[in-house]
Amino acid sequence: MSSDRPLPTRRGLLAAAAAVAAGAAVSGPGAGRALAAPPSGAPAPAAGGGPRPSAARPLFLGTYTSQPGGGTGIGLASYDPVSGEIFPGGTLSGVADPSFLALSPCGRTLYAVNERRPGGVTAIALGEEGGHEVLNSRDTGGDAPCHLSVHPGGRFLLSANYTSGSVAVHPIGEDGSLGERTGLVEHTSPPPGPGQQGPHAHQILTTPDGGHVLAVDLGNDSVYTYRLDESAGTLAQVSVAALPPGAGPRALAFHPSGRYAYLANELSDTVSVCAYDPDTGRFTPGAPQPTGTGGVTSYPAQPLVSHNGAHAYLSNRGHNSVSHYAVEDEGASLRLLGTVPVGGDWPRHLALSPDGALMFACNQRSGTVTVFSVAPGTGDLSPVATAPAPIPVFALPL
Repeated sequence: MSSDRPLPTRRGLLAAAAAVAAGAAVSGPGAGRALAAPPSGAPAPAAGGGPRPSAARPLFLGTYTSQPGGGTGIGLASYDPVSGEIFPGGTLSGVADPSFLALSPCGRTLYAVNERRPGGVTAIALGEEGGHEVLNSRDTGGDAPCHLSVHPGGRFLLSANYTSGSVAVHPIGEDGSLGERTGLVEHTSPPPGPGQQGPHAHQILTTPDGGHVLAVDLGNDSVYTYRLDESAGTLAQVSVAALPPGAGPRALAFHPSGRYAYLANELSDTVSVCAYDPDTGRFTPGAPQPTGTGGVTSYPAQPLVSHNGAHAYLSNRGHNSVSHYAVEDEGASLRLLGTVPVGGDWPRHLALSPDGALMFACNQRSGTVTVFSVAPGTGDLSPVATAPAPIPVFALPL
């Protein structure tokens, strides 16, 4: 849906990072208002008035800085890994429209898209005691980049330009900074789907085996398979997988086996189980399946798979819920178990804590982040905390 983009055309260092986080951007559950950042040297308050627990872990939040009510940069917060409470820590300013974030494999550098026209990507060095530093920004060669990922080798940053329907490659220096763009591929075929004016690249990521790069294009109803030339930093197309016309594929998430992925189809309100062949790179979408949203107009956004591969989840904007699926047949099929309300409006990005015990849901329109506990075994979700945040569209818990 184009309404969640700023453009008119688009409807670790653990100890260091734990000392920071979303400042005035977030609060703990029950507070009902954003908490001010604590004075220097003072412990951050919990929602109930107590100090932030020493075991609190870092949380980075993406937002839009160009929209009314948005943030002023990347939200910096911390969370209690047991209770799910979120505590204030500040904002990393100087990063425009950081709607999607990615951490380098070494954990020392954070990357953000600059979802605007023209688009860009920014590198941030994570420093001790919150001394984070913006290293540099580079042009992506297109407009409104909405997704990025770091190649597993840590030497290249991949980004997807939504409005321009193109994908870009930037080399990464030893210090984590970004070099000049080495690759740019425009999705010129197949033709746009029903109601689309052109291609809309929405996601780019490396397959689990590391052999291929996949790009999901909502405008062309397609998923492109590429090979990355790690000498030249360029992409070569291998194949294109077609979705039903009007499906509007938005984002996918792989099963831990690496042989199957679950693809959210934004415009048809469905999810597809897709097979991936590591040898050929061929990506084969299966029949679209329901999201459980019934007759409510809804637009699924983010699929997510549990660390053990037993469960899959999907955020539903409009229905304002998270679909819960049982993963069966070693990843080859999904069985819908039901939906869980998020307690907010327009849930977009979903993320799991490193231990898989908590799930974070970013509710874009209500300006809240909902935290769920994830039950061991059943994968059931129970809301445990809610935090205000300015147009939260991405969460990265470490």
